[in-house]
Amino acid sequence: MLYDKAQIEVQAGAGGGGANSFRREAHVPRGGPDGGDGGYGGDVAVLCDPSLRDLQAFRRRRRHRAQSGGDGGASLRHGAAGEALILAVPPGTQVRTDRGDLHDLVRAGQRVVVARGGSGGRGNKHFATATRQAPRFAERGLPGEEAVLELTLKLLADVGLVGLPNAGKSSLLSRLTRAAPKIADYPFTTLEPVLGTLEGSDRQLIVADIPGLIEGASEGAGLGHDFLAHIERTQLLVHVLDLAPLDGSDPVANHETIERELRRHDPRLAALPRVLALSKADLLEPAAAQAAAGAWRDRLGEEIPVIVTSSATRAGLEELGRELLARVPSEPPAELTDAPAELAEHLTFRPAGGRGFRIERGDDGVYRVLGDGIDRLLARHDLDNDEALAHVESRLRQIGVIRSLQEAGYRAGDDVEIGGVLFDLDV
Repeated sequence: MLYDKAQIEVQAGAGGGGANSFRREAHVPRGGPDGGDGGYGGDVAVLCDPSLRDLQAFRRRRRHRAQSGGDGGASLRHGAAGEALILAVPPGTQVRTDRGDLHDLVRAGQRVVVARGGSGGRGNKHFATATRQAPRFAERGLPGEEAVLELTLKLLADVGLVGLPNAGKSSLLSRLTRAAPKIADYPFTTLEPVLGTLEGSDRQLIVADIPGLIEGASEGAGLGHDFLAHIERTQLLVHVLDLAPLDGSDPVANHETIERELRRHDPRLAALPRVLALSKADLLEPAAAQAAAGAWRDRLGEEIPVIVTSSATRAGLEELGRELLARVPSEPPAELTDAPAELAEHLTFRPAGGRGFRIERGDDGVYRVLGDGIDRLLARHDLDNDEALAHVESRLRQIGVIRSLQEAGYRAGDDVEIGGVLFDLDV
């Protein structure tokens, strides 16, 4: 079974904590601080791996977590950085995050970071000053980012075979590419997309047999709703039309049914180049098959080639193969290849966002200081440690939080909540 959808939860590694340590040395207060820094937590990245074909690896395991950074140690020993977690996906996978980001992985080696590891805390060596020579506190590491990922695989086929159930797509694919799809004389023989390779003299094409579409497929009827997405990336569609349907249906009406569902699903599909393959010609007299082909050429115009085929006798298959090789561009569309170079990730400068803060006063009279930077400041320190608490209050004063509270009407004795913690600030 083809697994083309998955939802997973990922969490980057937490940063390691800084060390609160002192060296043993004469005439140095408490031996002098020598606590090392904590290591960065590992990132979570998604990598395009051409050896994979579906998302089956994510079927049983929903949560994925990167390694946390190591804690700092004495003698200024820094903690090790956490190992990044690399999630491999097949080419053609779209990754959508709960933050609204969309990444399209179509080229082997493409890599995108979806959750960044937390930064490590600084050891107490960083907090030594002329007036505080023996700081007895260090920073904690920050937690890594979390994200919910929606993974959707859209096959990277050059040519898509579409048509009603039992139109002869599976047989055509098996004769054209030596693929081995399931073939039978009942509807919905193909329950998942099947790929085959069409060999040319100097190139190859990937041809996909898309499960049979029926009326209403674009709205979820039959199997088509699940698999229409797999032809979104194709560069050419082969509409396989049964010349002599066993149910006595009208081929013209059958043709319109498929075309209508393609238009409803995605207008881009309606604009893709077409080839009409009239299948099962061996069930008709040659003159009747050629007459039908002529009628279809008059109906569709010169832009759409009409080829009479028979999987049983291989009639028309060579002509169809030549037509596909000639009409599919040798270079894939720009939208499938325009991706940043691998080095771009290391050259991207990102502004440090979220450092501002705002003051709000609730209906309960409590002043609240809100801001990501403020939350990170408090998360880094043990507020039960008097020296750490004094350092936090000093930082709040330096960045203007105390002044902003006073301007907002805060007075000594009022309740103030910062990062979810109630403070009794000395103003």
